[in-house]
Amino acid sequence: MANPFRWGFDLKSFDLSAPQLRFFEEAAQFGIRCGVTIPIIDGRDNFAAMTFAADKPDPAYFRVADRYEQGLPFFASCFHTFVRCRLSGDRRVGGVLLTPREYECLQWAARGKSARDTGGILEISRYTAEFHLANVRKKLGVTTTRQAITRLAASGFSLPDKSA
Repeated sequence: MANPFRWGFDLKSFDLSAPQLRFFEEAAQFGIRCGVTIPIIDGRDNFAAMTFAADKPDPAYFRVADRYEQGLPFFASCFHTFVRCRLSGDRRVGGVLLTPREYECLQWAARGKSARDTGGILEISRYTAEFHLANVRKKLGVTTTRQAITRLAASGFSLPDKSA
């Protein structure tokens, strides 16, 4: 895990290249003049960063950043993981990963749609929808679709507001 670092147009300790100067000048046009950035490298070799930006290099701002420097990478990593799961369409139900189609069929079942309705909505046959729901039940270790829907709700996922 990389260490947090300070940055900014007003920090004189850096020798800035022309592109870096342009970047800071553009950021300053939006009131962003300095900050602390926490690099995040997750277990999947993805790179991200969490930045706390400010309009001026306030010494109190940097003292707080220095005080919590040890914990910032952990905080940033946890936040990154949370956001990645929410934005990536994580299809885990009770810790079990469903295929996109299984998850989609389960969502429609949770909205009260039959396998026939779900098939029509997804442009697949009723039998294919039933096949995916059977796979969901098997993966979740339940005997009914209603039990699978209960597991979906218990996983904390809100169902999208789609209408057929």
